[in-house]
Amino acid sequence: MVSGGCIVGGGDGDAAEQEVIAAAGVAEEEEEVVGQAPAARELVVGYALTSKKAKSFLQPKLRGLARKKGILFVAIDQKRPLSDQGPFDIVLHKLTGREWQQILEEYREEHPEVTVLDPPGAIEHLLNRQSMLQEVSELDLSDCHGRVGVPKQLFVNTDPSSIPAAVMRAGLSLPLVAKPLVAKSHELSLAYDQTSLTKLEPPLVLQEFVNHGGVLFKVYIVGDAIRVVRRFSLPNVDEGDLSNNAGVFRFPRVSCASANADDADLDPHVAELPPRPLLEILARELRRRLGLRLFNIDMIREHGTRDRFYVIDMNYFPGYGKMPGYEHVFTDFLLSLVQKEYKRRPSYSSCEG
Repeated sequence: MVSGGCIVGGGDGDAAEQEVIAAAGVAEEEEEVVGQAPAARELVVGYALTSKKAKSFLQPKLRGLARKKGILFVAIDQKRPLSDQGPFDIVLHKLTGREWQQILEEYREEHPEVTVLDPPGAIEHLLNRQSMLQEVSELDLSDCHGRVGVPKQLFVNTDPSSIPAAVMRAGLSLPLVAKPLVAKSHELSLAYDQTSLTKLEPPLVLQEFVNHGGVLFKVYIVGDAIRVVRRFSLPNVDEGDLSNNAGVFRFPRVSCASANADDADLDPHVAELPPRPLLEILARELRRRLGLRLFNIDMIREHGTRDRFYVIDMNYFPGYGKMPGYEHVFTDFLLSLVQKEYKRRPSYSSCEG
């Protein structure tokens, strides 16, 4: 167990959430050449992303700001050996599959001087919802401006007809949130009654639904930096809902940028952000335990309480393009890696950031 000793300072959560720096208006960077050799004192970040991810993350403002700070993003050609490309200072990726994982692991062994964001073995921990929240459940954060836990949950990989009995044995209460075991999908379902459980499709994870006022907190983590935004979520469920609803209700995606709740007229008890010291120690401990630097935490506050929080999901390399001021946060993070891991290199000793 890890002690939940509070971190001094950190500021008010709302102030931190409003800390949005206007991105500098800069022209879109000209298209880079794959495998281009870096200019002197330039930090080269090789990226291996899907086209959708690259478009959402490598936006013109980020590219332009990065160039001003001496950072060059270079596309990795997945059809060529990775070691034949570069040289890179950082490899940024969000690809899955055993073949890619093996390529990266071999590259890390051959080039220990290159920072890989993040190690594929560490990322794998967040791709499986059976193990995703294990580290959170083992933390003791009960004395740091609030309590953090995980909803009671059950891994199901059996015939659907046996799910009601398994739920009863585990002592879970309806309604239950059903999530795919593999965390590539954001789709979830809400099952209101025992009969509807037999209509689910294993393998999956069942979580007890916790009333949270219809608001979810997305906690973005970029190295040591933390940013929080509010998103609309599923509404509370009462006894009348349980009596009047039956079956499985499917939700393709509950929280997204279009569901932004930051400017909504919300009950202050629902809208109040989690305490900053609590988020700092939670993020710090998860970074240490998971070995990750780029991820986000989905948190809810139990309705009717002020200090009871639950982590319900985590994602690796989330949609940072939806995070206010992410351009500055991310470029500062990349430069901090230079200072921490390359500060002894003469070519980087005078880098400005």
